[in-house]
Amino acid sequence: MRRNARPPRIGWQQTVESQGMLYHTIDGEPYWDETACYHFDTDEIDLIEKATNELQERCIEAAQHIIDKDLFGSLKIPQHAIPLIVESWERDEPSLYGRFDLAYDGKGAPKLLEYNADTPTALLEASVIQWFWMKDVFPDADQFNSIHERLIDAWKQIRPGSTVHFCCVADAPEDFGNLEYLRDTAIQAGLSTVQLFMNDIGFEEVEGRYVDLNDRPIDWMFKLYPWEWLVNEYFGRKLATARMRLLEPAWKMLLSNKGLLAVLWELFEGHDNLLPASLEPGVFVDNYVTKPLLSREGENVSLHINGHV
Repeated sequence: MRRNARPPRIGWQQTVESQGMLYHTIDGEPYWDETACYHFDTDEIDLIEKATNELQERCIEAAQHIIDKDLFGSLKIPQHAIPLIVESWERDEPSLYGRFDLAYDGKGAPKLLEYNADTPTALLEASVIQWFWMKDVFPDADQFNSIHERLIDAWKQIRPGSTVHFCCVADAPEDFGNLEYLRDTAIQAGLSTVQLFMNDIGFEEVEGRYVDLNDRPIDWMFKLYPWEWLVNEYFGRKLATARMRLLEPAWKMLLSNKGLLAVLWELFEGHDNLLPASLEPGVFVDNYVTKPLLSREGENVSLHINGHV
């Protein structure tokens, strides 16, 4: 694995905007960064792919363990959300995608830092933007990247029987860019779609159904919106009876919780792709990280190094 410095393409801002990425610069700083790229050999790519598939299997086992051992309280999951989680798990409700954050130095095994299992972004830049960047800069190179094709195949396998409403918060360009990209993959899979902002969703009290701006019932909703927010809002309390299927499903609350890391270590202590983790305080004396069970974009993470925080 090599990190190679490179000059950005001339006019790269206009180029990525033409490809749908309108959030390439945030607060005056480039979010999309073309000043460096990474080169992997085939064995390294195979190693990362193997680790990813292995971790997904272990996470599914951990989810079953959390349900079987009733560990919801340890993850601070509210009591009223537990039936939603268990029902979606027992119904084997489909999941579209997730994102592992791995630490990898090209030498040892990739290590899991966390699993963005509920509302992962970075899809547009990973699937589309960097692909076209590579074709511009290294036209003879290749990239281990089948995200686009796999998303379309996943929609075909899920096969929603009705229109899918794609929802995110308003005034969030990154979320909206990822949402529209995902909606495009659904359209390419032959699905009927509607785009809707979260604050435009209504609830029809008589029928007990969520509805869109045209008062059409929402049967399937892809939400780029955290489950931990949804279940604690007024209308979220009606999910159990509203006859609406959601992507990602409620059981993803078990995997998007940072407490998953401790459950994985308890079940598979010493696993090559895991780091020691615990829900109990005082287990680690020095040189460790503390994370909240739920947070957005790495907020409130503390590094404890050589006695300093």
